[in-house]
Amino acid sequence: MKSIVQERYGPSPENVLRLAEIDKPTIGRDEVLVRVHAASVDRGTWHIMSGLPYPVRAAGFGLRRPKYPNPGRSFAGTVEAVGGDVTGFKPGDEVFGICDASFAQYARVRTDMLAPKPADLSFGQAAAVPVSGLTAIQAVRDQGQVRAGQRVLIVGASGGVGTFAVQIAKAYGAEVTAVCSTSKVEAVRALGADHVIDYTRADFADGHHRYDVILDIGGNRRLSQLRRALTPTGRLVIVGGETDGRWLGGTDRQLRALALSPFIGQKLGTFISSENAEDLEALRELIESGKVSPAIDRTYPLDEVAAAIRYMVEGRTCGKLVITI
Repeated sequence: MKSIVQERYGPSPENVLRLAEIDKPTIGRDEVLVRVHAASVDRGTWHIMSGLPYPVRAAGFGLRRPKYPNPGRSFAGTVEAVGGDVTGFKPGDEVFGICDASFAQYARVRTDMLAPKPADLSFGQAAAVPVSGLTAIQAVRDQGQVRAGQRVLIVGASGGVGTFAVQIAKAYGAEVTAVCSTSKVEAVRALGADHVIDYTRADFADGHHRYDVILDIGGNRRLSQLRRALTPTGRLVIVGGETDGRWLGGTDRQLRALALSPFIGQKLGTFISSENAEDLEALRELIESGKVSPAIDRTYPLDEVAAAIRYMVEGRTCGKLVITI
């Protein structure tokens, strides 16, 4: 089969990724072989590819060199074969989920990372959902504990996670204020945000408005500034915001938030998303009900994965980048 191949870590996708012919994966008794029709790129793709910051390597992706053939994770496709112990899926089923190497024509998938594809989505649209959608729903529902009538601020609303978070927070009945750059204002407003702040022209942390929940997905604001925009008992969830540091990569801000939280009225925190079939099902229900729809920026063929990652790293993306296979 055709697959993106990576033998070493590196920050430049053009230098470490190439298209090659490799053997199809062999599945275990509790696994499914999926013919991949589409995959997608997210910020985690770059981290897995580059091995940065270094704790990524210790998280199971390989200490000295990449453990998996390529850094793709999200996918959508058709079940080709199932292991002997698999009962919930059969050949021909249209599915979406998460695996260890999705930039390929076939992928080996655990059943606890797999769900039926949303009925009204194309394979490309469905492939945009898993990693970013799971992060968004867990940030809104579990960490932010968003409820109807609350005022929610989403910083980094135009990114892969942000575009889902805006819609999910609205589905939960919140009044959503989204923060993004000038060129992305109209696209974010189209997602259903009640208010959109262009961060190049206005400061959301000016002290004039306070929010019950803040999701900081793409920002690098100091904790003091974020707290200024939070109600006295509000919740701050730091989902992203990165630096070029090789050891912490910006996570020092998350660590400071966790250390400070027990001593103040505000709840400050972060989390690592849980990849599971139950939340893929929850996302499927939101999508099929018409409350959530993946926002696709552009698509690339398999042999242009490096170009897609480069486009994302440069910060030009509004929504998701899809790889068609």
